[in-house]
Amino acid sequence: MGDRRTRAPDMEHSSGIRLNGGDVGRAAMPAGDNGAERSPLLRKDWRYIDKPELDDLTAGEWALLQKQRNAYYAEQQALQALRFLGAAEHDASFGYQINNYRHCLQAATLAHRAGEDEETVVAALFHDIGFVACPDSHGAFAAALLANYVSEKNIWMLRHHAIFQQVHLAGVHDHEVDPEERERWRGHPHFDWTARFVDCYDQRAICARYDTAPLSFFEPMVHRVFARPPRRLIVD
Repeated sequence: MGDRRTRAPDMEHSSGIRLNGGDVGRAAMPAGDNGAERSPLLRKDWRYIDKPELDDLTAGEWALLQKQRNAYYAEQQALQALRFLGAAEHDASFGYQINNYRHCLQAATLAHRAGEDEETVVAALFHDIGFVACPDSHGAFAAALLANYVSEKNIWMLRHHAIFQQVHLAGVHDHEVDPEERERWRGHPHFDWTARFVDCYDQRAICARYDTAPLSFFEPMVHRVFARPPRRLIVD
């Protein structure tokens, strides 16, 4: 087996990249480090790792990178999740009275006013965050977003809520909708909670006239949930 680093592109001598049928040579790039500007660091006292490949990092450089990364996550993770949700604020609807952004806010508002704990309110806020970007797996998307910080109960609910919602479409004649599909999980410890979440906070949150709280109301809750000590996830 050869040195895996030999497969990496030659950063110093690349002649250019073909985009849209044309060549963009290095001379067309802005001046700076190796012909391109670095992204700014979040904090003035942080340092760049001046290595183009991970194979070249020393133990000390990796430790520095990890220290800065942990602080970066602590400050930026909640902000980026909120920005991702907020980007859909002015999206059009495909038929519901409200768009997906307002649906998420409305579900969270319903959960909050029903007295659910803060974690559940945040789960409701993000439960459909991937509804348009990855519709067939948006539950898994939301679960992955919050998995380090919320309970197994809410992770399971997020992963399965779209299937549990189908029971509310019993009168719909669509071969892709099976109102009884959730029954394969009957008896699971989180079955009843997922059914209740969908019944109370998901399938009802499509009303244009409901007094929905703004995103700013939930922002402190989101920051507190993401500030929890993260659980390490095992990828199988």
